[in-house]
Amino acid sequence: MHAEKKPASQVASISVIIPALNEAMEIAETIRRALVIPEVCQIIVVDGGSNDATRDIAVAHGCTVLECEPSRGKQLCLGAAQARGDVVLLLHADTWLPLEAGRAALDCLCDERVVTGGFYKCFRDPHWLMRGSRFRCWLRWALFQRVLGDQAMFIRRDALERIGGVPDVPLMEEYELLKKLRPLGRIALANATVTTSSRRFRERGVLRTYWRMASVTARYFLGAPPEGLRRTYEKE
Repeated sequence: MHAEKKPASQVASISVIIPALNEAMEIAETIRRALVIPEVCQIIVVDGGSNDATRDIAVAHGCTVLECEPSRGKQLCLGAAQARGDVVLLLHADTWLPLEAGRAALDCLCDERVVTGGFYKCFRDPHWLMRGSRFRCWLRWALFQRVLGDQAMFIRRDALERIGGVPDVPLMEEYELLKKLRPLGRIALANATVTTSSRRFRERGVLRTYWRMASVTARYFLGAPPEGLRRTYEKE
């Protein structure tokens, strides 16, 4: 049975879901920043089989820790199913929430027509080619009503339950999620900015990484299966 939809004025608590795999270098600060947000009532870390201290760090910080195979969609789906907050916030392990993030998300959801949304995003220590990401978040939302996974998507829990949870796909889960949520209501861009790591761009090369992302996205819209896209994205 689906949960009853709460009036907007009663949507007050947030469960944070963090999928992780070997994120010991980043996840402690990610959790610490989420813990101090007043509206956050629960943090669930879903580990995909880390062989570093990721799980121990999450436990030490008081998080609920779940385990499953390494697949971002599967990890998010498992974590969201255990959420007890009115809102489910999907957070990458290297993305930091600002203190005002909880209030900004709930302000968006005061409009009962809004079912999901995300935040503006900036990179930490970006290469000059990566500047302008905050503006691109606005442009993507204004033109296409779309937010990406590293923008810390937030969703009404009752809406997530109505669509059967986060789609169990290994990549592009935010696109599949938005596809299912669009018929239920609007997508918002919250008035707060998350910061995310630029490490993958620096490790793999900025232009190469942008090209890989664009290629995977184009192939997704042309109908390529998620598993094949995952192999392309992770290929060195």
